[in-house]
Amino acid sequence: MEGRSSAGLGMRTMKQRIIWGILGGWLFLAACGPFRGSNLLPSMEPTRTIAVTTVPAGFPAPLPAVTRSAVLESPPSLTPSPESCAPTPPDALGPFYEPGAPVRDRVGEGHVLRGVVRSSRDCSPIPGAQIEFWLAGPDGQYADAYRATVFSGPDGAYRFASHFPPSYGGRPPHIHIRITAPGYQTLVTQYYPQPGQTEGIFDLVLIPAR
Repeated sequence: MEGRSSAGLGMRTMKQRIIWGILGGWLFLAACGPFRGSNLLPSMEPTRTIAVTTVPAGFPAPLPAVTRSAVLESPPSLTPSPESCAPTPPDALGPFYEPGAPVRDRVGEGHVLRGVVRSSRDCSPIPGAQIEFWLAGPDGQYADAYRATVFSGPDGAYRFASHFPPSYGGRPPHIHIRITAPGYQTLVTQYYPQPGQTEGIFDLVLIPAR
């Protein structure tokens, strides 16, 4: 009995060695032999899934993302509104206004005021506008010698030459202006030059009459 047991044990040990030998050879061939990379061995690389879109017969294939975004309609462009000008702020007429001043563009020397008469609707020039000027003389007194009427040219431009207006009664130097034009509201305003200033630009923007 003892001999049979020893023989059986030796046979099992021999089978185990043969099995381990076969497994060892198979692993060696898998790592270094011709089976490396073949479909006979399971791959250790992560599996990548490729999505396949099935398009039913008779339907067009979907457009690439770039193409789909390219065909999207852009928002409609807004047409800019016509340019407009802010109306010239009105100012006090004062007690020394007298209508009918002589038509002339000079009542003295030392300061030149120029500008353009425009419409507040679209900034277009207003030709033929009547512009009345009056200011105190060098002695601080108002007189007819310091009054004038000017008409704007075809381009709406005007020019008025005078002495530098004096300061009087605590008021800063100023020139009174009254503008009238057909189809526009009458504007009464004042221009305030800075001390020592010899030239000034003052656009006169009128509001269309309703």
